[in-house]
Amino acid sequence: VQLQASGGGLVQAGGSLRLSCAASGRAFSNYGMGWFRQAPGKEREFVATISWSGLRTGGRTTYADSVKGRFTISRDNAKNTVYLQMNSLKPEDTAVYYCAAAYGNSGDYQHWGQGTLVTVSS
Repeated sequence: VQLQASGGGLVQAGGSLRLSCAASGRAFSNYGMGWFRQAPGKEREFVATISWSGLRTGGRTTYADSVKGRFTISRDNAKNTVYLQMNSLKPEDTAVYYCAAAYGNSGDYQHWGQGTLVTVSS
């Protein structure tokens, strides 16, 4: 699966952005999706994940503590797209945001998008 992230930009602290990640291929619903970010001079870190659309457990979400209550991950399997709604943005959210895909419940994110830059000004 190939991934294309978009939606980054410059926003003031307290503002909102919605990132999108469009996936190619016909088996999007079989992939768990995640958002990760990398700030300048720091290692890449987990932001949020949403599970594949399997029976009963489909659509489960997890969040990093730093974004809980502010960010929401969602997916639209009909559009092969995963979203990250980011509210109440803080300067420390400034980073390049990457979407990634892991087949089923593997948690092995082997497919990565190119990244989209989010800059939050104070």
